[in-house]
Amino acid sequence: MTEDDARAAAALRLWEATAPDAVLLDGFHALKHALRFEAPVRAAVTSDKTAALALAADLADDLTDTLDRLLVEVPAGTLRELVPRVHPTGVAALAERRNRTANLDAMSRLPRRSPVVVLDNPRNLGNVGAVVRLAAGFGAAGVVTTGDLDPWHPNAVRSGAGLHYATAVERLPLEELPPGPLYVLDPEGDDIRSVPLPDDALIAFGSERHGISPDLRERATRLVALPMRPQVSSYNLATSVAMALFHWGGPAPL
Repeated sequence: MTEDDARAAAALRLWEATAPDAVLLDGFHALKHALRFEAPVRAAVTSDKTAALALAADLADDLTDTLDRLLVEVPAGTLRELVPRVHPTGVAALAERRNRTANLDAMSRLPRRSPVVVLDNPRNLGNVGAVVRLAAGFGAAGVVTTGDLDPWHPNAVRSGAGLHYATAVERLPLEELPPGPLYVLDPEGDDIRSVPLPDDALIAFGSERHGISPDLRERATRLVALPMRPQVSSYNLATSVAMALFHWGGPAPL
């Protein structure tokens, strides 16, 4: 057995031992962001290490040395056995999930300097991941989902490009939402352009199909609505979140 074969075999043993309780980082970009935000990565494999390092040199040179140490090359067929669907970059990794207690503390700590996004019973994992990516980019305090969808599902982490590690992401029942005034997006609400959103707000969005649940609507501090042309039925969930967070952030300083 060559040294490379031995490393690959050891990586596979580590993967199998780690996988049951780990978060799958599917693709180069998910691993890149997870590492930048100090995710505890336990195993990382690729079917083409040379290509992965070339991608790092081009897009994330700050991580090239780290990835050189971390990535272990395995046969393409082996990688296909490890993940449900091989990412085009041929990279996959496993990491520990962010600490739930630390996430909840970060979202509950007052005064907060940025809002928490609440997704009420979302039904599409891709949308959840896209919202996490937006929240991370805007510096939101976190993303909370209600309902039975796991926001740390591999499909959500893949869609979020690993940015679950850049903000707090948790699933909670309504009665355990973080503190703060609750601004609920609803077509019957006041035009959001006339309503300042405070830094400690919870900004809530309904599910793609059914909108806000009656229970969450009843808890609202205020209903607000996004501007929309007549006869247009709705915006994509991630688009709605982006518009609301952009409004919260206000105009760029001169």
